[in-house]
Amino acid sequence: MNPSAEPFFLDAEPGQRFCLFHPPAGACRGALLYVHPFGDEMNKARRMAALTARALAARGYGVLQLDLYGCGDSSGDFADARWETWLADLEAASAWLHARLEVPVGLWGLRLGGLLALEFAQRSARAVPDIVLWQPVQQGGAFLKQFLRLLSVNEMLAQPEADPNKAASNTGMLRTTLLGGQALEVAGYELAPQLAAAIDSLDAARLAPAASRVHWFEMISAPDRPLAPALARLADKWRTQGCDLRLQQVTGPAFWATQEISESDALTDATCAALDAVPVHCREAA
Repeated sequence: MNPSAEPFFLDAEPGQRFCLFHPPAGACRGALLYVHPFGDEMNKARRMAALTARALAARGYGVLQLDLYGCGDSSGDFADARWETWLADLEAASAWLHARLEVPVGLWGLRLGGLLALEFAQRSARAVPDIVLWQPVQQGGAFLKQFLRLLSVNEMLAQPEADPNKAASNTGMLRTTLLGGQALEVAGYELAPQLAAAIDSLDAARLAPAASRVHWFEMISAPDRPLAPALARLADKWRTQGCDLRLQQVTGPAFWATQEISESDALTDATCAALDAVPVHCREAA
């Protein structure tokens, strides 16, 4: 933990949320609320989030890391987590950070946390000057299927004689079961039907933040790879809707999903550079 970071519990309904505040070094250049990813991706990404929060704080940005309800060291069980509760968590944390630094609060979301950040920005009554997106999920339904596939794979490993081609159909049946009202435990996380239904309905195409600068970072395994067609189409759609989208590809590991904890200095550097390029007066005027 950064010696200058301030851990505390934020009162929220229900219970409390664990937070770690990284105060800005010197004059405050801005504020960011970190929105962590879903499930075990949160744990795999903790190191990268901490390293980047420290780097941003050293450049004058106040950064608040928040454990959402039912996650990490916050109150509640994951089985009781709901999308609306998480949105309320962001509201409480954003209000705290705004009161602490007295500057507009930006958002920094990773993976599913990116979709949560985008929906929060769309609903927020306060201006959100900058949104940093690290490899955001584009379709909640596709993400849910991928998550449920873990359960299918685990069941197949427990039954070596099972047909591998049935994994996709099993995932479809699990999705039907879940959205039909039955909770499922996947990779140690009990997923409630209400949360699953909210995730399943998410679509980044409907969440273009027209009033914010969006710094979108996609991780790629090798340099000079072309932009994925689906992402290119989404970027075009956002821009036609008036979104100030700044899209970059960064070569490095998918640290939120690697077997061992990994990091990317290139992503941290690119994030800091993108925010540094925004004049402070633009952020203050948001």
